[in-house]
Amino acid sequence: MAYKVLVVDDSSFFRRRVTDILNKDPKLNVIDVAVNGQEAVDKALLLKPDVITMDIEMPILNGIEAVRKIMAQSPTSILMFSSLTHQGAKATLEALDAGALDFLPKKFSEIAKNSDEAGSLLRQRVVEIARKSEFSKQRTRIRPTAINISPKTSRLIADQHKPLTSTSSLVTKDKKAMAAITRSSGKEYKLLAIGTSTGGPVALQKILVQLEENFPLPIIIVQHMPAAFTAAFASRLNSLCKISIKEAADGDILKAGCAYLAPGGRQMLITGSENSAKIKILDDDSPKITFKPSVDISFGSAAKTFAGKVLGVILTGMGSDGKEGARMLKAKGATIWSQDEQSCVVYGMPQAIDKAGISELSLSLDSMAASMVKEISRG
Repeated sequence: MAYKVLVVDDSSFFRRRVTDILNKDPKLNVIDVAVNGQEAVDKALLLKPDVITMDIEMPILNGIEAVRKIMAQSPTSILMFSSLTHQGAKATLEALDAGALDFLPKKFSEIAKNSDEAGSLLRQRVVEIARKSEFSKQRTRIRPTAINISPKTSRLIADQHKPLTSTSSLVTKDKKAMAAITRSSGKEYKLLAIGTSTGGPVALQKILVQLEENFPLPIIIVQHMPAAFTAAFASRLNSLCKISIKEAADGDILKAGCAYLAPGGRQMLITGSENSAKIKILDDDSPKITFKPSVDISFGSAAKTFAGKVLGVILTGMGSDGKEGARMLKAKGATIWSQDEQSCVVYGMPQAIDKAGISELSLSLDSMAASMVKEISRG
């Protein structure tokens, strides 16, 4: 059975265009359209679509407010269409914070070389978040498990109700997170490296807001995101978190308690030595590298600089970027974790390293921050 899609936009031309593109996939069926945010709210409640594509600027009720109302009344997987401007970035991040799962630029020429490629990408994104909606419905009949690990890493399982002691000053206490905190392996760490894509903005925010300002490691973050978005995203996170967060710049020296977000459209490398590491930002026009920034490239450079003293984490995201970089880190002795399927928006990137046997531990998003802190504490 095809996934049901509701297309929301005040432009009749764009509604027709999106409808025609989506209906080319037999797995998708556009069941109706809405011309403003309020109509979207009403039809979401009435029709119960699997996915909604949503414009931001609309009359009567804008897309952000519509997302809030839909998520309160009839939670649905929502894909936002956004302009690639600073203001568009801020609005899109607000929509994601309100509950939308993903976004794409409204001008398809900005995401693909031709209309066929753009249409294929749109269909792929809609199918992926539709699967998330279907998976979530299935999971309501199954009690979720906070941690899934292989037998060889069973030594890392937490005493599930053991409270934080010496590490409690590093992370904001969260009862759900406390239920699944790993026991420290005793390894020495010099860097926390995080890679993510679809669903990443919300996942990153949930993790980073829990970290206290005395977090003892520098953090590098690679989030697949357009160039116009990363500065706004870093600024938003910095305003919400106790640690410092900035868009990475060429020459930045890595400091404990600071997170560096790779700039969109470019590559972030880590150079120097483990005790005096700094960031190098490179322009990248290579057609061979799909993602800019790329998790593989950043993780690979971290492996050369920090060897095994890295905790690498792959969060929700489409595709397999990060698998080779994580493999390089693990070959140097680094620790690699992944987000579990239940809490991912898209279980693509984490699944890639899980299937390759690279990830040592699969954690729910709720337990990720506290588990990170416990692991690096060496307690």
